[in-house]
Amino acid sequence: MEKRKRVTLILILGLLSAIGPFSIDMYLPGFPAIAVALGTTVDAVSYSLASFFIGVSFGQLLCGPLLDRFGRKIVLEVGLILYILASIVCALSTSIEVLIAFRFLQALGGCVGMVAPRAIVRDLFPVEENAKIFSLLILVLAISPILAPTVGSYVIALLGWNYVFVVLTVLAALILTAVIFWLPESRQPDPTFSLRPKPILARFMSVARQPQFYTYALSGGIASAGLFAYLSGSPFVFMKLYGVTEQQYGWIFALIAVGLIASSQLNSLLLRKYKSEQIMITILTLQAIIGILLLMGSVMDLFGLIGTIFMIFLFLSCQGFSFPNSAALSMAPFTKEAGSASALMGAIQMGLGALAAAMVGLLNAQSAIPMTAVMAACTTVGLLILIAGKRNIQYIAKLQDIEEEALDMIEKY
Repeated sequence: MEKRKRVTLILILGLLSAIGPFSIDMYLPGFPAIAVALGTTVDAVSYSLASFFIGVSFGQLLCGPLLDRFGRKIVLEVGLILYILASIVCALSTSIEVLIAFRFLQALGGCVGMVAPRAIVRDLFPVEENAKIFSLLILVLAISPILAPTVGSYVIALLGWNYVFVVLTVLAALILTAVIFWLPESRQPDPTFSLRPKPILARFMSVARQPQFYTYALSGGIASAGLFAYLSGSPFVFMKLYGVTEQQYGWIFALIAVGLIASSQLNSLLLRKYKSEQIMITILTLQAIIGILLLMGSVMDLFGLIGTIFMIFLFLSCQGFSFPNSAALSMAPFTKEAGSASALMGAIQMGLGALAAAMVGLLNAQSAIPMTAVMAACTTVGLLILIAGKRNIQYIAKLQDIEEEALDMIEKY
């Protein structure tokens, strides 16, 4: 693939991947304003975030098989059109119930932008390059946590929270245009690919039973759920607990996101010397330690605003290492079923993220403890699953070696 086409492809895939983060991050500074406008509470507004996570999780299970059956482009186009229509209704919402419902539909359309790029990378690039390509996607993807809340805070201050969804509509329309005119089709439609429930479930089960898939999809997904706990809890922690303004919150969010960008690019350099497996175990160990220290500091009230920002910066910087490596390792065993594998991995990640976000809300935050407790729990459990999963993979590999040696001996004699 020539360099210009490669850059264009990665840019479009990065923009598609950024739809989800923009949809999440851009309206976070508006939680208090939305609560006032719709006559509800900030906790109730946070359920619109959880409904988005649930929609993305469920939607990925739907669009994965559709990507394998109809090809990548047509499914992307239909999903983006649904996203645009749902965003318009969100902008016109007059009750929290309508906002929650159409955030779910917005997620159903937007989730294809999360599944398709991973499948397209698996279609077009050698498996040994996947982690590097995912790191490049994160470079585009990571700009969204810097731009989205900052832009969102100014849009809300100048025009009102409704216009956040107007901006999202325009962005999605531009991305749809790029997909139509400049994104190549990486996989032709496969008429033999059944869309009946039983074969689809069987295909997902086949993917889920692969030890490398469930080890890295679960460990990476649970660890990344700490990010969703932060997304759910940070509006209260920063704007209510520490009293920062909407604009200040946007800049704090942007500052923390810088760590994600820097670490994702450092990951590309480390991959020249270390394997993805080595990076994963090291970074999850470090993230678990940081998460526990963050929780202890919250319980003992050791951190003020600056200390909390610094610790969260360190915690989320680890995501720049864990996401590309867990994604590449989860997807590596699959070729024909890359769409289904990508969908299942994304559904696991978003499902766990929705659970983490809902837990922060249900704990009825009056301090930073609910947010930091969920963050610490997520990364610690992710590390334990990774350790157990790696041992299981090694055990299975030894059994396969023994079986192959036995077959060789039988053939010889």
